[in-house]
Formats: sequence, C-alpha cells, structure tokens
Amino acid sequence: MASSHASTRISFGRDAASAPEIASTMDSASRQGFDFVCVPLVHPRQKREALVEPGKSRAGPLTRSDLLLANQDWGSLVVGKLSPWLQPDSEVEYVRKNSEAALIQELNFTAYLSLPAVVIPLTQADNSNLAHVLINHIQKGHHSQAFWIRVPLVSAADEVDEVVDDDDGSDGSGGAGGKAGELKGPTEPQDTWAWWNSFRSLCDYNKRISLALELSADLPSEEVIQKWLGEPIKAVVLHTSTFLTNKKGFPVLAQAHQLLVFRLFKLDVQFIISGMSCHSDKELRAYIQYLQHLSQHRPPPSNYDIFSKGYEDYLQCPLQPLMDNLESQTYEVFEKDPIKYSQYQRAVYMALLDKVPEEEKDSRVLVLMVLGAGRGPLVNSSLRAAKAAGRKIRVYAVEKNPNAVVTLENWKAEEWGDSVTVVSCDMREWLAPEKADIIVSELLGSFGDNELSPECLDGAQRFLSEDGISIPREYTSYISPISSSKLYNEVRACREKDKDPEAHFEMPYVVRLHNYHELAKPQPCFTFVHPNTEPGMDNSRYKALEFPISTDTVLHGFAGYFETVLYKDVTLSIHPETHSPGMFSWFPILFPIKHPMPVRSGDTVCLRFWRCCNQQKVWYEWAITSPMTSVLHNPAGRSSTIGL
Repeated sequence: MASSHASTRISFGRDAASAPEIASTMDSASRQGFDFVCVPLVHPRQKREALVEPGKSRAGPLTRSDLLLANQDWGSLVVGKLSPWLQPDSEVEYVRKNSEAALIQELNFTAYLSLPAVVIPLTQADNSNLAHVLINHIQKGHHSQAFWIRVPLVSAADEVDEVVDDDDGSDGSGGAGGKAGELKGPTEPQDTWAWWNSFRSLCDYNKRISLALELSADLPSEEVIQKWLGEPIKAVVLHTSTFLTNKKGFPVLAQAHQLLVFRLFKLDVQFIISGMSCHSDKELRAYIQYLQHLSQHRPPPSNYDIFSKGYEDYLQCPLQPLMDNLESQTYEVFEKDPIKYSQYQRAVYMALLDKVPEEEKDSRVLVLMVLGAGRGPLVNSSLRAAKAAGRKIRVYAVEKNPNAVVTLENWKAEEWGDSVTVVSCDMREWLAPEKADIIVSELLGSFGDNELSPECLDGAQRFLSEDGISIPREYTSYISPISSSKLYNEVRACREKDKDPEAHFEMPYVVRLHNYHELAKPQPCFTFVHPNTEPGMDNSRYKALEFPISTDTVLHGFAGYFETVLYKDVTLSIHPETHSPGMFSWFPILFPIKHPMPVRSGDTVCLRFWRCCNQQKVWYEWAITSPMTSVLHNPAGRSSTIGL
C-alpha cells in the first residue's frame, strides 16, 4: 500500500543563513533536491541607520541587484527572510523607530522582487508594532505575496530551561548544557501559540498571513499539538540538529516526530531544512530523501479520504431536496457509497424475517414503500434483501422529482416489472392505495434532521400499518465546538453584496473538516423517532449543551454530525468516534459564529441551540452564553431556512 502516496509530491526549501552568491546558492540547493531557497534579502553587514546621519545617507546599494536572477526565478524560487536585527517592538524608542523604517524598506523590496513569500519570525509575546507595520504594508499593496510567520513549537527559552533543570547540565542533548549552566529561564513555559494567536488577531485573520511552524527536539503535549494542527500551517521548519542518526549513519527522526510529520503531511505543508548537515559525510539531500521515504510509507488513505480529496475545508450549501429537484450527478455521487446501501439492505432483510415467519413465507406478500426513491438504489437494495430472505414483497417507489421518475420508469420497464409500482408524487400528498408494512427512506442530512426527514416521515406515516416498521427507526444529531482559522476565513469570504454583511455567519455549511481542532467531544443534540407517537407531532426543539475546555484556544464555530439506527443493531454514523467505516455519503455540517471567541483552559462553553418550525419552513438558531455571551445567530430564520 506504500505506493498510494508516492504521487503526492512534497515541496522542500533550503533555509540559508546567508547567500553571498545567490545564483550559486540556488544551484547548490537545486542539485540536492530543494525546490526553493529561503535567503536573507539584505546582507547582515548592512545593518543600517535609517534615521540619523551619516548612516542615513550612506552611499552604495542596500543589497544585491535584482539582475542577478531572472524575474521568474525571484518570483518562484526565492522566499525572502528579513534581517535578524530588526526589533520593531523594542521598548527603546530609537531601536523601535529604526527597525520600523528598515522593516518597511525590506518589505517594499520583497514586493518589488515579486517574491512568492516572506518569512517573518516571532521571538516574543508582544508583536503589536510588527503586526501594525505588516498589515499596513498589505493594505497599501496590490500584490498577492504570502507572509509565513515563523513560530517555534517550543520557545528557545523553554528548551534552555529543560537543559538547566538537568542535574549536571551535561546530558549531551545538544551542547547547550555546559554553556548554560548558570542560566535560569522563566519558570512558566511560554505559550508560543498565544504569540501567534495575538499576532493573527491583530492582523484580523488576513488570508495572506499563515504559519511556518518550527519544530525542535522537544515536542509539547498532544493537546498543544492538536491546537497547532487547527492553524493555517503552510511550511514546517526542521533543523538538522533535530534528526537522530541510524546505524548506517543516515538522519532519521524520533518516533514522536515521525507521527507528527505524518499528521503534517495531511495538511500539504512544505518542509524547510535549516542548518548544516549534522551527519558528517552526508549531504543535505539525505534529509530530503528521509522525509520522502516517510511520505511514501505513511498510512494508506481511507475510502473516505480518497472520495473527499479536493473537498477539504470547501464550504457547500446543504441540499434542500424538498425545495429543489436534485441533478443526476448528485444522485450518482451518493449511489457510489459502498456502505450505506449494504446497511439498508441488511436492515430490510432483518425486518422481513421479523415480519414474516418461515411458515408464511410462500403465502404472505409484504407491502414495502420506498419514500424518496431517487434513481432507485433503495428499491434495488430492498429487492435484493427480499431475495436473500426468501420473502415476497410488493414495492411502491415514491419520488417527487419528475426527472428521477424517468429513471425509475426505465428500471421498471427493463428490470423490475410488476413487482414495483412507480409513483410520481410528494409522499406527503400521496393517497396510498393500501397500508405499508415497511417504509424505507434516505432523507437524512449531515445533521440528521436538516433535510426535513422528520416532517416528511410524519406526513407519510398515515399509510404505515399499526405494527409497521420505519427504516430508519431513529436518528440523533451531535455537535461539538471547533477552532479553525481556515474555516473562519472561508465563511468570511462567502459575503454577498445584496445580503446583510454578516448573513453568511448565520447559515450552516456542509464541509469536509480538515484543518481544524476539536475542542471537546461531540454531544447529542436532537433525537427523532419514527413512527412518531408524540401528541401534536411537534418537531421544534431546544437544547442547552455544556462543553468543558481543556486548553487556551479560540472558538470559531460548531461541527455537527449524526447517528441513525436503521433497524435493531443496523446503524449508520458520521460521528467521528463511531463513523461507519468506508462510508462517504455525508460530510459534517458547520455552524459558524460571527466573531472568534477566546476560551481558556477550565472554561465551559455553553451552547444554546434551537430547531424552529412554522408552516412554510424550518430553521436553526444558536448562541453562546458562556464563557462570554454571543449574539443570537439567525433569529426568525432571517439568513437561512429550509423550505417545506
């Protein structure tokens, strides 16, 4: 199975501390297998006085000429690095002002060169002025340059701390121990994620600002890693000193680092190799070859992964099959699911055996109605189940989409014959000629009830016999809080001119969740049972849910899932912990919130969720009441409804 990923090409960059000869640096990097180089744009000797004379007017060029490379090479093979001496957030006013002037000069030069990306390091908690300069630069320019904010997974101070804490300070773990014997670092570990979160919040989640995450020999807790995996990581910086040496002298990564790299592969990150070769006789090519080797031996993708390739974090409006007639290609996609229809067939098979004892199998004919037959997959599943069970059935295929009825009529003419009656009608309006022993439907949406299965089946249960069976029998929606700046930005980009400026934050989206972090386990929200014996058949619902938060993070919205019991122990689920293996008919649903909400470890997120109904439509409303109170989203269905 290793070859399944062989075609997924990884992009590699070479992080150069300096590049005296830019062309030869690039040639050398290219020979060793690198796709691009990260180089300082200004020579370290060019630390300049931007504010005072005589330095301000010093003659000579700021840096090398752009004529050394073709413009196409600058624009595709070079990622710029800023001068390391810049301190735009220094508390010393002169240093701050001088750094700011030099920073603007360098950013303008990267734009002049049309570099694809610029690496900007964060080395401390407060980067307010750096954010101010960068966002002003972005606002003024019309170029599409990306900015990779280089943030360490573990701060350098914390790594020193760990060495200092060692008894003799000389455990050989990296050479810092002996030199740092007298140092005392901060006792509280520094939360580098908080540096990043503060910076991107100041920059208003600008889409051109993403992460270059720097890995070190120490890794933080699983909780912290999960938090980072919900961020827009574009590149990963790996220092050569992070690698171990195997028996043959080649660089390898420790087991924990390998597992993290496998997870980063899924986000299609680029890898930047920093530092000189720590494996004396090996070129830097050996580090690339090792990472390529890992890529080719990562766990094979599931059917779900293969099917959803290209749909990761892509927002889709939920289907409204009651309002809109589906297209042929939509039916075709769902019919390819290998799991759903085999589970339905199993459920029908078991129901038939329960309804008709062995001694009556030749004399008794059951009436089975497929409600919302589409292009016929459930009819075929039911006929196969009857054949396997040795039971006789008479089938009604009820479908309101006149275009799909054409397909059903062709099935009847060519395959089904008199065993199936095709009915072109809305199930809620159909006057059935007889009662059904079994009704079968696939009206479930990503949140269970969001395609109005409760309303449809309530309207149809009048022609189900008293001891009749509904497949599915019940379904429950689940919901959990998530963090994802990618999804927040995707929702923000959905703004439409003629609608309320925040309407796109008041509607649910179907989405293949990918670059996100789940903040707490999903909890059950609404349950519907069929046949519905509740007096008045009221399908409105209200639920208050409390989610304990175990890490400092940001809440961007809620992910929704469902589980359904088709019959007895035959189930289907898109709940992450019970997901039906190999099933891909449904992606999760996303309920966004208008404004990112910071949450702390120990907080409880209290979500209030409503399902509202009137004669014409159904809609959801949601609000957060703890740890802070949000606005009520979608009151009276003003931005999003599901039509009856």
